[in-house]
Amino acid sequence: MPTMDLPSTKDFQWKSLAPLPSRRVYSTLVEAGGQVFAVGGCDDNGVPVDSFEVYSPEADRWAELPPMPTARAGVAVTVLGKRIMVVGGVGAGQLPLKVVEMFHMDEGRWRKRSSLREAAMGISVTAKGKDGVDHRVYAAGGMGSDLRPHNFLQHYDVLKDIWVSLAAMPTPRYAATSILRGTKIYVLGGRQSKYAVNAFEVFDTETRSWSKFPSIPNKRAFCSFVPTEEKLFSLGGLRQGRLYRQPKFMRTVDVFDLEQGGWMKMERSCYLKKRRADFVAGYLRGRVVVAGGLGNQPTVLESAEAFHPEKNKWESLPPMPTPRCACSSIALRDCLLAVGGVSQGLSTAVEALCLSDS
Repeated sequence: MPTMDLPSTKDFQWKSLAPLPSRRVYSTLVEAGGQVFAVGGCDDNGVPVDSFEVYSPEADRWAELPPMPTARAGVAVTVLGKRIMVVGGVGAGQLPLKVVEMFHMDEGRWRKRSSLREAAMGISVTAKGKDGVDHRVYAAGGMGSDLRPHNFLQHYDVLKDIWVSLAAMPTPRYAATSILRGTKIYVLGGRQSKYAVNAFEVFDTETRSWSKFPSIPNKRAFCSFVPTEEKLFSLGGLRQGRLYRQPKFMRTVDVFDLEQGGWMKMERSCYLKKRRADFVAGYLRGRVVVAGGLGNQPTVLESAEAFHPEKNKWESLPPMPTPRCACSSIALRDCLLAVGGVSQGLSTAVEALCLSDS
C-alpha cells in the first residue's frame, strides 16, 4: 500500500457524539443502512436489559426502538438485509439463552425465530448473502448452562427457519472471533471456562469441513483481533496467571499473513507502545488502531495508538476524551466508535476516533 494513502497521526481526532440513552456494558453494536444499532447489555447491577436503540450519524442522535422481547447481554448479532438477528446471550439469573429473535426494520417489530439447539452465551456468528437474499448464517461455539464450552457449528436456514448442525469445530470454545472471507470462516481464540485458548481453525463453507491452522503464538485473554486486507492482527491482552505466574498485561502483537498462510516473525519494535487488555481496536484506511482498556496503572487507559505498516511501529494518537475499558465498538465510515463501557462506573460516553476529512 503506497505511503501517500496512509493517514498520518495528525489526521486522527476524537469526536464526542450524543451519549447513550442509558448506562450499560456488554451491549452489542451492529451497522445497518449507515446507522448503528445497540442491542441489549447489562445495567449497573449486572442485570440484563432489553434496550434496543439506533444511532443516526447525520442527526448525531440516539432513538429508542421497540425493546427486545428477551432482556439479555453479550448477544451475537448479525444483519440480514433489513433484518437484525439476535442469537443467544446471557439472560436473567446470568444463565445462557437459546432464544433467537429477529427485528424487521421495515415493520419496526420483533419476531421470534427457531431457538438454538442448546442455550449458549459467547456464540460467534457470521453471515454471508447477496443484498438481502440467500443469507447463510453460521453460529460457532458458545458456553452452555453447565459452563462447558461447545464445539457446535450450526447453520441457520433463513427461509425454512431451522438450525442445521454442521461438522463440529475441533476445539470447543466460547467468545471466539469469527471472520468470514470468501468461502472461509476463520475462528480465532476464545475461552474454555475462564482460560484463553490459542486455537485457530477454519471452516470451508463449500467443502463443509474444518482445517486446523497454526495456533496463535501467544495465548492471552481480553486481546483484540483485527482483520486487514491481507492480514489478521492479534493485539495485546492479558497473560493469565497459572501456577506461579502472575497475570500480566501484554504489548504483544502477532500477525497472520492470509496470503502466505502463516504467522509472521514479529520484531519487538512492532509491539504496542502500551501494555493493554480489554480495549477498543479497529482498522481505518490502512492503519490498525487501538484505544483505552486496562493496563498496569490503577485507572483505565486513555492512550490511543496506530500501527504504521511501512515503519513497522506504533505511533501515538490523541488520547480518548473519556478513558474506559469494556467498550462496545464498531468501525463506521473512517471512524472507530467507542460506546459505553466502564470508567469509574458504567459510562454513557460515545466517542469516535475519526480521520479528519470524514
